[in-house]
Amino acid sequence: SNFVPAGREVLFHAEIGVLGYGEMTAPGEGDPELVNASGQTVREQPGMSCFDHAEAFVMIRGGHIDISVMGAFQVSEKGDLANYMVPERQIGVIGGAMDLASGAKKLIVTMNHTTKDGKPRIVKKCSYPLTAINCVNLIVTDIAVVEVTDRGLVLKEVAPGWTPEEVQSLTEPTLIIDPDCQEMVLM
Repeated sequence: SNFVPAGREVLFHAEIGVLGYGEMTAPGEGDPELVNASGQTVREQPGMSCFDHAEAFVMIRGGHIDISVMGAFQVSEKGDLANYMVPERQIGVIGGAMDLASGAKKLIVTMNHTTKDGKPRIVKKCSYPLTAINCVNLIVTDIAVVEVTDRGLVLKEVAPGWTPEEVQSLTEPTLIIDPDCQEMVLM
């Protein structure tokens, strides 16, 4: 919520039961009971509303969330999402991720392009347990922006210093290089 450009209105929703909150507060400031989905304290602002957890999920499951942004361990070429469990560690809780992935009108996934040992996270088929199928619309990684389409994965942007060929070498499925593929603008 701290990075919304001036003049742009964004209503942030947290599954704990708050809609329309403001920026995060500095550590030690703010009401400890007014937090975002990550538990960080946020500022009140005019029009903000608080409600119970069940109402928050009615909004999510009812398709009233325009865009959801979440992390992932893997995304398949079909837009399948795996983001709640690391099988080799046998840990993970799905929480509201399944609801957000299937209930939001658009799902943007942010993640590192590869694992710590260099394996692709954008894969032909997820090997981790699925959170939801065919739900991801856009993948934003540290080196690329990839759109999930019916035609396949379209490379839209590359990070400064990267080429489409280098991004492809770290991506399991074949990427369609957008003719207008450009360098990411980093802020």
